[in-house]
Amino acid sequence: MTIQSPTKGDRTRAEIVDVAHQLFIEQGYHGTSMRQIAAKAGIALGGIYNHFAGKEELFEAVIMAYHPYHQLLPALESAGGETVDEILWNIAEEVRPVIQARKDLFNLLLIEIVEFEGRHVPKLFEIIFPELMRFAQKLQSSDSRLRDIPMPNLLRIFIGSMFGFLITEQLLGPQLPPEFSQRAFDDFMGVYLHGILAPENEV
Repeated sequence: MTIQSPTKGDRTRAEIVDVAHQLFIEQGYHGTSMRQIAAKAGIALGGIYNHFAGKEELFEAVIMAYHPYHQLLPALESAGGETVDEILWNIAEEVRPVIQARKDLFNLLLIEIVEFEGRHVPKLFEIIFPELMRFAQKLQSSDSRLRDIPMPNLLRIFIGSMFGFLITEQLLGPQLPPEFSQRAFDDFMGVYLHGILAPENEV
């Protein structure tokens, strides 16, 4: 199978998306104009409209290009382990440093939530959901101890909890004493997998 090299148009489009992402993060969505994006990308203003009908369509391209599912889905696919505990631990440990390195991520997601009320989420969902369900089948076949919870809900709780933990880690982590930050991730995963109540033999 022959892999075609990107065309000049493809490269220009990618450059526009890259510049738009940078400016949206630095200046916000409403603080960034198409003229600014064109100037920083080194093209005429009209050149952007050869690729995008308007700024919202360009933002949609940005969020599709920079959404963390690009890191999450491969982690789900390659996750090893014999039990649910091991599989989810491995995923969390792989995804955590990647998300931590993405200082832009929460700004990008906040723009989507605040400015667009999640309008672009259905398109993302079409991409992500089939992969999540394949992963769900892997979990179900790996461990008989899973509670009787619909698998989409279980995965939603895991992903939501993971992002919630990473947000608070980014916001609060530098302020916490070392003894809290050192075990925060272990405690988070322990609570997700086993709840906040100690087993009866530990009470």
